[in-house]
Amino acid sequence: MSETLFLGRVLSFHRRPEGADDARAFLFHEAGAVHVKDGRIVAVGPADQLRSSAVGAEVVDHRDHLIMPGFIDTHLHFPQVQVLASWGKDLLDWLNTYTFVEEQRFADIAHCEAMAKGFYDGLLNNGTTTGVAYGSVHAASVDAMFSEAERRGMCMIGGKVMMDCHAPEALLDTAQQGYDESLALIERWHGKARLHYAITPRFALTSTPAQLEAAGALCAKHPDCYMQTHVSENVSEIARARELYPDAPDYVGIYEHYGLLSKRALLGHAIHLEPREIDALVETGAKPVFCPTSNLFLGSGLYDDAGLRARGIRGGIATDIGGGTSYSMLQTLNEGYKVLQLRGQQMHPFEAFDWVTRGNAEVLGLEGEIGTLEAGTAADMVVLNARATPEMRLRADRIETLAEELFLLMIMGDDRSVAQTYVGGVAQKDI
Repeated sequence: MSETLFLGRVLSFHRRPEGADDARAFLFHEAGAVHVKDGRIVAVGPADQLRSSAVGAEVVDHRDHLIMPGFIDTHLHFPQVQVLASWGKDLLDWLNTYTFVEEQRFADIAHCEAMAKGFYDGLLNNGTTTGVAYGSVHAASVDAMFSEAERRGMCMIGGKVMMDCHAPEALLDTAQQGYDESLALIERWHGKARLHYAITPRFALTSTPAQLEAAGALCAKHPDCYMQTHVSENVSEIARARELYPDAPDYVGIYEHYGLLSKRALLGHAIHLEPREIDALVETGAKPVFCPTSNLFLGSGLYDDAGLRARGIRGGIATDIGGGTSYSMLQTLNEGYKVLQLRGQQMHPFEAFDWVTRGNAEVLGLEGEIGTLEAGTAADMVVLNARATPEMRLRADRIETLAEELFLLMIMGDDRSVAQTYVGGVAQKDI
């Protein structure tokens, strides 16, 4: 039995803040502690109080730093770790020039295993303890992705990409093969350790009607699995989807027709949604996922967070490695703040840090397991240092409030601001 008392400035949200003065949305202990036993949180509170109930526990001192729940990234591409920082004119050009070329290498299991180590190192070095990831079309890529997550004790969601048309021959499966391989992966991995399967038709442009029907059959057979795909990222992509599915009312309607939309559906990007498509999200509970660094990098457009929330739609926020430009959820918040500013919307730092922790957990339906520091949840935590660089220290000298500190972290922070990451109470970063 392992038992640890983590000392630090403890911050955890229990609902989305309603504004800059909504201190009731979170708990914050300036001199706090997190009591962890066998990988799960026992209690959170003032350090003096918890010391008396954790006699004999190992003490880990992170005082002066913030201890928060580990970050959650709701949209990643495991096979794109070596595609980061690849120049492209737009989404479709970038996919054809770089991504489809790179993903062919994932037919090699040794390559998959090597990339999995780098992938999780990148996440954990940046404080991300849970991710939702696409594999390649190769089942071996998902085996490698899940095997490495299991070895590290991480909560991960992912699946094999299903695509049977309009891509290089080496990346195509068939409707039946995609179904059979996905089903075998579900049986092998879904519910094992802290792993969850996501049925993963890449997007309507690379799946025939037969394959989308097969994906819908998988969703019906395994309603406890997630479903992830892309929608309305780029205007050229939308036009192509309409060409391929002329009978559909719109892009979202394609997925709706094949039974892919539910509360466990994650729709990457969702930038250029039409009113009927938004209605469909409301009716089905499907979740859009905001990918700001990717959307800016590929010039795709500006996500309408306030408009969607006004309809009761809670979306996720994510890096979208490798169209996204950083593993850091701090930098994702940085760019997300700017995107929303261009929309005439604001992201307060309290809202931002709730989003990448409890908010994303809620989108996944996992708020009772991850995303907070509440008793009984997994001890997945990130320790943040707002004075990690000389420039940050200079700015920090003028900071007077918690909100200002969080804003500094999300604008100037990156992996250097992550003093440590814990999965199940176990340190993940080399010191």
